[in-house]
Amino acid sequence: MRTPLILAAALFAVAAPTVAQMPGAPDKARVTAGNYTVDTAHTQVAWQVNHMGFTMLDGLFGATGGMATIDPKNPAASKVSIDFNVADSLTVTSPQFANHLKSKDFFDVATYPTAKFVSTRIQPMGDHWMMTGNLTIKDQTKPVQLTVRFMGAGENPMNKKKNIGFTATGSIKRSDFGLGMAAPVVSDKVDLTINAAFVAA
Repeated sequence: MRTPLILAAALFAVAAPTVAQMPGAPDKARVTAGNYTVDTAHTQVAWQVNHMGFTMLDGLFGATGGMATIDPKNPAASKVSIDFNVADSLTVTSPQFANHLKSKDFFDVATYPTAKFVSTRIQPMGDHWMMTGNLTIKDQTKPVQLTVRFMGAGENPMNKKKNIGFTATGSIKRSDFGLGMAAPVVSDKVDLTINAAFVAA
């Protein structure tokens, strides 16, 4: 008798399209100019703080919307905005910790359920872009600089649409956004890694 795992794998093999290789590739020639929407299922922000000098502590936010206007011939004219529902998408490994982060001590999601990033400037720098933008958390808007690297582009065989993806890194001070509880015992600096996926509109 087949196990449920084997049956599930067999069903997926039947349902999924046959793909000889990864459809996305880091080939800038594949990038098509136009408007894209955020792929909310595959866009996430990973954050990391130093917890009392004992451990590095990680968490995630998922995107709930946004868009990008991409112009491969003039990258500086490109624009990006990404929305986050902190109340719903905040993910950590402990339910108690998640509830504390959502409380008035930190994000106060009952009052400020969402966050947003909007780019204001993009500077091509050879193999990467420097993206400056405004990050809004708890109605506090501060400039943030991100190092952006192109991940890949191509046609997604599942939805037959053009896809494009980037990875961005940067850091912020959480106290700038009213999230400074326990600093500096828990580091004020927060390191960010953003994996952003977009689908042609």
